[in-house]
Amino acid sequence: MNASLIVRGAPQYYECRVNILKELESLLLQRKKSRVLIIHGQKSLHAVQSFLPSFQQVEYKYMEYRGECSLKEIERISKFYIQGDFDSVIGIGGGKVLDLAKAVSNEVRGSSILIPTLASTCSAWTPLSVIYDDAGKFLYYEIFPQSADVVVVEPEVILSSPSRYLRAGIADTIAKWYEADVVIRNVAEPPVPVMVAHHSARLCKDILLAKSVGCLEDMEKQRLSKDFVKVVETNIMLGGMVGGYGDDYGRIAGAHAIHNALTEFPSTHHLLHGEKVAYGILVQLAIEGQWEEIEELVPFYKKLDLPITLGDVGVSGQKAINDLAKYAMENASLQLVDSAISEDGVRSAIEELEVKVSVLV
Repeated sequence: MNASLIVRGAPQYYECRVNILKELESLLLQRKKSRVLIIHGQKSLHAVQSFLPSFQQVEYKYMEYRGECSLKEIERISKFYIQGDFDSVIGIGGGKVLDLAKAVSNEVRGSSILIPTLASTCSAWTPLSVIYDDAGKFLYYEIFPQSADVVVVEPEVILSSPSRYLRAGIADTIAKWYEADVVIRNVAEPPVPVMVAHHSARLCKDILLAKSVGCLEDMEKQRLSKDFVKVVETNIMLGGMVGGYGDDYGRIAGAHAIHNALTEFPSTHHLLHGEKVAYGILVQLAIEGQWEEIEELVPFYKKLDLPITLGDVGVSGQKAINDLAKYAMENASLQLVDSAISEDGVRSAIEELEVKVSVLV
């Protein structure tokens, strides 16, 4: 892989702490921000409402997003921002809301303050947005020239969120290891930032395999434990560091190529991003022939109720397998797994994976 390396390692300010949102107005005033546009989802605003301060010196306007981080939505909100003479964007929600807030901030050259209500992706940390069409089909990634200004995480909000989103985030973050490692392990003398990314990716896997089951038990009991916070920060912060420091060496490879291909099937649109990525990890490992890794992951997947088979992601039949392989090949990141990969190779890996996991499940 011959890639340039640009480090966008972290937001300018990050804190994960109980009651941190009560200090939101102070954080804005410190940065001389006094008129903010708050982009949110309906459920996400409800989740944080009681944690937000009563703004006294900062003017604000709420704007609910329409379900996708799409070009049309970015344009709609950017126009509203400019007409309203705002000076910063606050994003409150899951990955798509935060991606939308970052994209709008980049478009209007404003400041961005991100408040994740889910730990389902590292979107709060990463200086990029995933762009979909209005129907939810993946289009492309856009990487921005700078990271967010402020990221604040209220762990009590994440604790009260649906556990399915945390499970999906765990899968998406475990993918950081498999996708970064398949690239970086072939670099003879990796630069220091790439070494940081590689180590961070390994920590993602090690922490999540060790802590996730207990963390989810704590979540079920609404117990704010150290392990719960560690898993949340691994998903949001540590996962974001892999791409932030590794750049193209640490962003995506095979698992996300399969995710992107799955978005072509309307039958998969009910799945979360991380759930599709979870299946993508298994396909990537099958392409690599790493069957021992698959045997290690399948019991873990079962405990977290993550998809293991094609049927689990809503795809069935030989034609669907053929189409999935074809769509996957349209993603250049798949070649980071195997530069000689072919459509036949992807199809064979999917078919062999079905046979292997049928024994394990």
